[in-house]
Amino acid sequence: MGRVSTTPRRVAAVLVAVTMLLASGCSQHGQRPGSAPASGSTSPSAPAAPDPSPSATPDDPATRAAALVAELGDEDLVGQVLMPYAYGDRATQVSAGSAAGNRALAGVDTPTEMIEKYRLGGLILVGFSADDPTQGNQPTTNVDNPKQVRELTTGLREAAGKLAAGAAPLLIGTDQEYGVVTRVTEGVTLLPSALAAGAAGDPALTEAAWRAAGTELAAMGINVDFAPVADVLVTRSAVIGSRSFGADPQRAGQQVGGAVRGLQAAGVAATVKHFPGHGHSADDSHQDLPVLSQSRKKLAAQAWPPFTAGVEAGALAVMSAHLDVRAVDPGVPATFSYKLLTEVLRGELGFQGVVVTDGMNMPPARRWGPGEAAVRALKAGNDLILMPPNVSQAYDGLLAALRDGSLPRARLVEAVTRVLTMKFSLAGAPTPELSTLATPAHRAAARALAAAAVTVLRGRCDEVAIRGPVTVTSSDGRAHTRAALTEALTEAGVRVVPNGGTIVHLVGYGDRAGDLRADAAVTVAMDLPYVLGQAKSPTLLATYSSSRASMEALADVLAGKATPPGRSPVKVSGLPATTCAG
Repeated sequence: MGRVSTTPRRVAAVLVAVTMLLASGCSQHGQRPGSAPASGSTSPSAPAAPDPSPSATPDDPATRAAALVAELGDEDLVGQVLMPYAYGDRATQVSAGSAAGNRALAGVDTPTEMIEKYRLGGLILVGFSADDPTQGNQPTTNVDNPKQVRELTTGLREAAGKLAAGAAPLLIGTDQEYGVVTRVTEGVTLLPSALAAGAAGDPALTEAAWRAAGTELAAMGINVDFAPVADVLVTRSAVIGSRSFGADPQRAGQQVGGAVRGLQAAGVAATVKHFPGHGHSADDSHQDLPVLSQSRKKLAAQAWPPFTAGVEAGALAVMSAHLDVRAVDPGVPATFSYKLLTEVLRGELGFQGVVVTDGMNMPPARRWGPGEAAVRALKAGNDLILMPPNVSQAYDGLLAALRDGSLPRARLVEAVTRVLTMKFSLAGAPTPELSTLATPAHRAAARALAAAAVTVLRGRCDEVAIRGPVTVTSSDGRAHTRAALTEALTEAGVRVVPNGGTIVHLVGYGDRAGDLRADAAVTVAMDLPYVLGQAKSPTLLATYSSSRASMEALADVLAGKATPPGRSPVKVSGLPATTCAG
């Protein structure tokens, strides 16, 4: 599958041309743009750009998008900017409970009917795991195993292909960040967390691992990943945590660029998130509206470099966040802020791709009804409305606002053109076979990244290896991870016993000082490493991840087969970034 890309200047140029052409389109029900005089006003967010490039060809994604937009009626335009979730794990047949959920959400029974009725531009597949900080706005699950996902996405895409915009493939996205936010967990190659990649500090390893991950997503029919996380972890944020590449904006930016290039080389759109930087607040936007009190200068220096790196790497999408940035637009969530999305993200950072909202079913976005919220988000500069809490109301609100002029036609046309440009950028590449999932090459890429992340924060590098039998213990609820490490240690030649051996104690997501073990010879942090600052063990290690690849890498270190090369990407009180040289 080939790399996907767009030329930002060409996209901007085409947007200006098509916006000027279609701003005068008729807003009457059922009519095509251009068939009657204008009633909409010019969008304030239309980018200033020169005339379309003479080098543009009919096959250019932006040119194809402009041509298709010219054929779409009002209802089609509105549908293309909506990307809701749906209940059910199949496209056309769902359980009674899922049908009831879809009726409450959108007045239909199945995901296919939702696509057909609202002429949707995309659909997000949702679900959550036990340690997932985003589970509060994941009301259902669409994923079970790769075969089921492939069948679901095939059915969804067949339904979308019958729409007026069907020439452009349906966007099917999910949050496959790896680490605590991972929607598809069975039968796929699981990468170590972003924080582990930050500890490894090698963008080439990150790119290779994310290319493998992108290939597997594409094989399941997923063409948009709402990843990587570009938030710089300057606070002890539980909601961002190990989803971040670390506390250094430049080093995090290098990792973001690697992840973007890897995903898009596999034909999957990367989505850099959560702009303007969720790592600068410890509060959780799944519960309330976090406040960023930093100065604009500090945000520009500390929060925005990874987003710039993602833009420069060619990211096709950026996700806006429900954050109150007091230095830029006080009291207005960034999702609804023209100043942040249009003036800063587009004007200063130069992003010309698709801006997608964070989940509109989250509390900060629900201060308005679904229709008004969708209109406000579009007018601020978003192009895709993600997870509206009621699809019918969001759709009707956008259509009404388009027709009464409160949503400028030019702004909607601009948004749809961007969405279709991204779709055409993703079109045409073959879908890999499911046999590409979890191949030795993919597992090796994940293992290489995990091995480079293992960090010694206390103890000598040449004394980490354990002589004699090992007893693996952990905080509660981690039997699966203990078993994975036990298996990996055994394969590495280390004898594991139920008790009486050298104690290796594992701590993970959400663990605190009370979850430590005083008699452990080795304590290992499998998520944020902050808790190690309170551990008494003579040897402290961090993998930042509990993936199988990370447990295999840890086993090699404990068996003396590898020296841990990682450096902690966040500061741990009283401990160095590593005790190893170099």
